[in-house]
Amino acid sequence: MHERPILLSESARPTLKTIADATGFAVATVSRALKDAPDIAEETKRRVREAAERLGYRQNRAAVRLRTGKTNVIALTLSTEADVMNHTSRLIYSIAEALRGTSYHLVVMPFFPDQERLEQVKYIVETESADGVILNQTAPDDSRVKYLDDHRFPFATHGRTTMGIDHPYFDFDNEQFARIGVRALVERGRRNLLLIPPPRSHSYSSHMILGFSGEAARMGARFELTQSVTSDSSASEIEAALIARMAKGPTIDGIVTGSNTSAMAAVYGAEQAGRVIGQHFDLVSKEAIPFLRKFRREIIVVHEDVGRAGHFLARALMDAIERRAPELGQFLDRPEQVEFN
Repeated sequence: MHERPILLSESARPTLKTIADATGFAVATVSRALKDAPDIAEETKRRVREAAERLGYRQNRAAVRLRTGKTNVIALTLSTEADVMNHTSRLIYSIAEALRGTSYHLVVMPFFPDQERLEQVKYIVETESADGVILNQTAPDDSRVKYLDDHRFPFATHGRTTMGIDHPYFDFDNEQFARIGVRALVERGRRNLLLIPPPRSHSYSSHMILGFSGEAARMGARFELTQSVTSDSSASEIEAALIARMAKGPTIDGIVTGSNTSAMAAVYGAEQAGRVIGQHFDLVSKEAIPFLRKFRREIIVVHEDVGRAGHFLARALMDAIERRAPELGQFLDRPEQVEFN
């Protein structure tokens, strides 16, 4: 089947019928293809989306809302303190990429450190400003999850909860990350290990601490956690904490952390204290975008596929909004190995 040439006047606005005429598909098929309906073949979706893009098709969102009550908007909540050069930028891009060609659009809703996160979610629900929401930096007992579940409002979380509420999520296995990080350090002869954990309020913090402490104890290594800083602290705070810690005994010779910023700050702090990475100490970090080994090639890296997370969350949330059974609503991404020179 070949696309039919369509001539539009400059003032004409392409419609579903315009796409149908261009592709030879029925209007109903075009509509469902743009909604990413599971009963429409992927090749059909591809051809419809390409035709829509070529013709400059844009939904009249006001008309859609009047007709269906839907906004065709997905909201992503993000902290303004997030690691924008690594994790967050990749997450935003991958969600937007997954929504490309569908009827949905992404809106990023930032929240500030002094802001109650539940208020942001209440605003979205009460104003009906989105059809669904993706929550980031999930807490074990997250009031946002309970509120959205109570109001039957579609949502998905980047991270798990411990609330007994069944909901779509994608999570990176931070317990496994910490375990393979500890093993990599011990295999290099490191015996005094330090974890710079995420903020204790985040679900993945407890997972990382459990994996780090459990694996270090199992392998007979001494271990401790930073108390004054987390992986979300500022670079200057982490540098100062590492300089102070390196001045005391026993000497730390292995470090695990979970972000680009904290990894670079830890290395710099240790170097300011006279230590050389790869000689006096090693460091393991996870990252979403290859960068750390350009900073110091000796850093041991575990890759976190945030792109996969964004795609999964977007599709799981679209399934929830459309009230269709998800192909897979929950996923735990388990890392298997480290990368090093």
